[in-house]
Amino acid sequence: MDIERYRLMIQRHVQILTIRYDIKREYLTLCVPIFVALMILAMAVLTGHTFVTDEAAGEVVSDEESARQAAYEQLVKEMEAAEAVERGEVLPAEEEEPEPQPEEEKSKEDLDHIMVFAILVAIIPYSIDSYFQKKLLQKREVAFSELLYKLSELMRGGIDPVKGFINLSKTNLGVITSNAQDAASSMVLGKSFEESMHRMSDSMKSRLVARYIDVVVQAAYTGGNVADLLFRTSEDMRSVISIQKEKETNLKQYIVIFYLAQGIIVMLTYILSTSLLPLIQGVGMEMLGGAGLSDIDFERGFFHMIILNALFGGLIIGQITEGEIKHGFKHSAVLITLSYIACVTLLLPAGAGGAYIIDIVSGDGQEVMGGIPLQEPIVFNVTDMDGNPVPDTFVKLSISPEGVITSSMTEDDGTVSVSPVPGSEAGTYIVTAEAGESKGTATIVVKGFDD
Repeated sequence: MDIERYRLMIQRHVQILTIRYDIKREYLTLCVPIFVALMILAMAVLTGHTFVTDEAAGEVVSDEESARQAAYEQLVKEMEAAEAVERGEVLPAEEEEPEPQPEEEKSKEDLDHIMVFAILVAIIPYSIDSYFQKKLLQKREVAFSELLYKLSELMRGGIDPVKGFINLSKTNLGVITSNAQDAASSMVLGKSFEESMHRMSDSMKSRLVARYIDVVVQAAYTGGNVADLLFRTSEDMRSVISIQKEKETNLKQYIVIFYLAQGIIVMLTYILSTSLLPLIQGVGMEMLGGAGLSDIDFERGFFHMIILNALFGGLIIGQITEGEIKHGFKHSAVLITLSYIACVTLLLPAGAGGAYIIDIVSGDGQEVMGGIPLQEPIVFNVTDMDGNPVPDTFVKLSISPEGVITSSMTEDDGTVSVSPVPGSEAGTYIVTAEAGESKGTATIVVKGFDD
């Protein structure tokens, strides 16, 4: 009893607040989630989360330059040691310098991932509410057609519409019982049949019900054989509801088509990212106003394109199949979720964080002439954090400052081999292997013609 009493108290207070301040459902199901999503984005920005920018690429280049300088200094030391051995000198053993500890705090370049979560937070509550509201509306329309049929039967027995409606409101009318009871109470308190029925129409929030209530009101005031008119109105309303259901069933094939199209887009971008783009980026040609193709983050661009296509594709599904964009938010939420999982799994292995360890197996420190492929390939070994080989993993390979190199997939043993062609200028070249957010480097020494 206490639980029921508290439930009624809460329901009464909610009704009072709703009537006094005209609170609509959209305020809670749409505005509040959007505010929460904006707060999530604001907190992410304030805590240092950013997009992947050119500044990050600049930091990578500076790291490569540092590695190249270190490799050059190491080569000079080895040459000095070799010359000292030839002269018979013994060099004192050098103390190994402690490796610098990695910084604990790194740049958090994952704001685009956080934006996906924020979008889902903003649209999922409204999409769920609109879905259940539509189901409730359909049940109300069916129940109202049954109400018209029962009212026509009572009127055939000689009962006037007002008295018949009041008697029906005392029975179980399904989901419209409370709406009918409110309208009947209004009639008992002296309100007109027209005003009470329109009040019921407003509470049910159905354009179909509103249209047929107008017919019922006009029939009640014009007189004549009202019972037969109500019966035909009930049958006509059932036919309209049946046609709407049949229409939605026929349009469901477009939902399947849109979902399949989204899947095809994801698979095409995966094939481009793992097969075609590595070959193009490996050419190392200077294009697009001097910007190298290897410096363009195609995977990130594909990720943004897929998520946006999922968002707007879902809204289009709602407009086509159900006649209103708001009913497409549920499809957008499903498409965004599935697309995000596919992108993180296939296109953005960086989503797994530093889940890989990349070591150099062989081919490091080779000396070649400029513009000539290496005599021995450089072999990298990719393992997980437990030391297990990671097969069939995409490894992005690049060479700095210039040269030709092709990205590849790891073999069954987790290794990847590459034979880059360094540039023609003498110096130390850095070959970088990237898998996820992990990197491994190897050096190539290009000798000039005077060496």
